[in-house]
Amino acid sequence: MNYAWNWKVLFEDPYAGWLLSGLQATVLISLAAWAIALTIGLALGVLGSLPGRIKWLVTAYVSVFRNVPLLLQLFIWFFVVPELLPSDAGRWLKRDLPMPELWTAIAALGLFTASRVAVQVRSGIAALPRGQRFAAFASGMTLAQAYRFILLPQAMRLVLPPLTSEFLTVFKNSALALTIGVFEMTAQSRQIESYTFNGFEAFTAATLVYLSIALCVTAGMRCLEKKLLIPGAQGGRA
Repeated sequence: MNYAWNWKVLFEDPYAGWLLSGLQATVLISLAAWAIALTIGLALGVLGSLPGRIKWLVTAYVSVFRNVPLLLQLFIWFFVVPELLPSDAGRWLKRDLPMPELWTAIAALGLFTASRVAVQVRSGIAALPRGQRFAAFASGMTLAQAYRFILLPQAMRLVLPPLTSEFLTVFKNSALALTIGVFEMTAQSRQIESYTFNGFEAFTAATLVYLSIALCVTAGMRCLEKKLLIPGAQGGRA
């Protein structure tokens, strides 16, 4: 097969602008969703590690959001939820809210990823020796202080590698936003292909962008892991 590559089309107007706007949408969705996921996931992970009935609520949240496919959740939030709300609220979500598909994608991806982050945080806290908690209480700390100053700093160091994977997954899952009308990177590549019939070039460019983002995130998180590594733990030098 002798395919005549035409990379120039990607630098022509308006296709270069389409790729740039797609990249901006991808980064916006991913970072905003990650902020939601990290905030809610951290809170749920802590609550899930506490004794009492509250952990069953956390388990229920994780079971629902982690086991229902993200694509289905996007459809539910975008097409179903506005119909279940009072008419004024539903109308605002569907029509009056600027770029409702973008904010729906951010919320759905953030809540979905929060369930996965919660499991990682809870596992990190559970992996710590129980003596850490008892020592904090023995020194006069409250439960909140024990988590803030002793347990969470160590747990977050332990779960930083799996959190890196979750962060990368957010970028990849953001491509599903095209199914509800968000023109992110993959959607813009499809649009370029439909206008120019240069699908190989468009999708190769999108692939290289995703790969570059993944490599940058991985390199940055590795540097952060080395900086936060506790001496004498996880292969660190004493």
